Amino acid sequence: MIEAFFNPEIIAAIWPIVLAGLLNTVLLSLIVVPLGLLGGLILALLATVHHPLVRWPLMAWVDFFRAFPPLVLLVLLFAGLPFAGLELGGFACVAIAFFLNTGAYYGEILRAGIDSVPAGQVEAGRSTGLSRLQAMTYIVLPQAVRNVLPDLMSNTLEVVKLTSLGSVVAVPELLFQARQAQSLTYNATPIVLAAIIYFLMLWPLVRLLSRLENRALAGRR
Repeated sequence: MIEAFFNPEIIAAIWPIVLAGLLNTVLLSLIVVPLGLLGGLILALLATVHHPLVRWPLMAWVDFFRAFPPLVLLVLLFAGLPFAGLELGGFACVAIAFFLNTGAYYGEILRAGIDSVPAGQVEAGRSTGLSRLQAMTYIVLPQAVRNVLPDLMSNTLEVVKLTSLGSVVAVPELLFQARQAQSLTYNATPIVLAAIIYFLMLWPLVRLLSRLENRALAGRR
């Protein structure tokens, strides 16, 4: 078992390769999570506009990208766009795919948070001289984010884990580098090492999420 899955000599040899993949995973996460949050915020704010010409296209957009598998979307962008004369790198394709896919999920979470804030607070803000946008920014959004913070954290965890899909389009993130190392060593140790790194990287966030969920449940009692 140690020779096949936890070989210390192989770990020492492949560590620079795996470390480079870890750094790229962190970089990719720092790109796609803010992009997803930005896309979700835009969609959530648009959802406050109740005009049918905005509401129905918005619902179709959100439902489509929530139902469309992110892996298929990523491959479509990477392998399909060149046929239209537009060739993007792996990082760009991952960023666009996650902006579209995770933005839809973040948007629904933030929309639910906005709906959880009483509408009268916007009117109260307007009565003090704030514009609708200012009331949304300074009054509604802070409360909305607080109300759905566990859901935002949970979705962010999923987004970070989904960055491993970048290996499909040759983005040199953690999983891709581990697979490259495995092909050189003919051993499962690189994949096991990558799995351990993912666990150590995400476990603190999982514990934080559990604390936030327990606090939210305690507040409802």
